[in-house]
Amino acid sequence: MTGVAVSLLVLAWALGLRKLDVASRWAALYGSGLAVLNTILAHFLVRWSASRSTNVFLGAVLGGMVGRMAILLLAVVAGIVLLGLPRLPLAVSLLSYFVLFLVMEITILHRHTPAFPRVGR
Repeated sequence: MTGVAVSLLVLAWALGLRKLDVASRWAALYGSGLAVLNTILAHFLVRWSASRSTNVFLGAVLGGMVGRMAILLLAVVAGIVLLGLPRLPLAVSLLSYFVLFLVMEITILHRHTPAFPRVGR
């Protein structure tokens, strides 16, 4: 995942990130870093809770989702208010990486999760 993030940052640099001002570059890097940390935490929670009961699994995944959303919100506000990062590059970077990592996460979970038994067959 970190390799994907770095590869995409190199590609973004080649496609135009290098033309932006320094603050916009830092905002893009900050947004991608937040997305990477969010995904690592989500992966950790799923792996940790996978061998536990269904209630623990759902609590970790759903509770973790709420907690991660709150942390991301605080981090974005801190980046804008305290660090003075430009909003648009931060939002575009964070959302782009977030969507990509979400697709990767769902794909990986789908491949490693056994199919549910069909009812009525």
